[in-house]
Amino acid sequence: MTKLFVKNMVCHRCIIVLDEQLKALGLTPQSINLGEITFTQELSSDEIQAIKQALLPLGFEVMNDKKSVVIEKIKSIIINLVHNQDNKLSFNLSEILSSELGRDYGALSRLFSEVEGRTIEKFFIAQKIERVKELLVYDELTLSEIAYQLNYSSVAHLSNQFKKVTGLTPSFFKQIKDNKRKSLDEV
Repeated sequence: MTKLFVKNMVCHRCIIVLDEQLKALGLTPQSINLGEITFTQELSSDEIQAIKQALLPLGFEVMNDKKSVVIEKIKSIIINLVHNQDNKLSFNLSEILSSELGRDYGALSRLFSEVEGRTIEKFFIAQKIERVKELLVYDELTLSEIAYQLNYSSVAHLSNQFKKVTGLTPSFFKQIKDNKRKSLDEV
């Protein structure tokens, strides 16, 4: 079995693109998840190199470094929690990360800060703000509903955090809608 870890996989479209690229190379993965491809067979170094070369122009990178793999797993978990969960975000992030990665949160936090130059919490907040932007642009939910969905304690808390990160109030952002959203791998 071969498991490859891929940087910059942030959404389900990434999975579809990777699947198409692998099929074009004549490879059939057992599974593709955010940040990870699993093959039932052992891949040759030539096959791995071909995958690396095919994915690089698409903005993906096969990782060998253990630290990078852990960082990408942390990012994938957070992105999935914020952007792909339809239910209210009511959980303890440190417990989820520790549980899913089988490591102490303190060690994960130190590693993330060392490699990324920002804390897990700041990355999590940045992801939540991007989700708020997305929901504001869709204009389907009120600010109260967005605050509830993303587990903010109040609309005021969401508004303060939004302004601190973007420099704009949510209502002003909603009016102008041209403050370009970032792709998730740029957050």
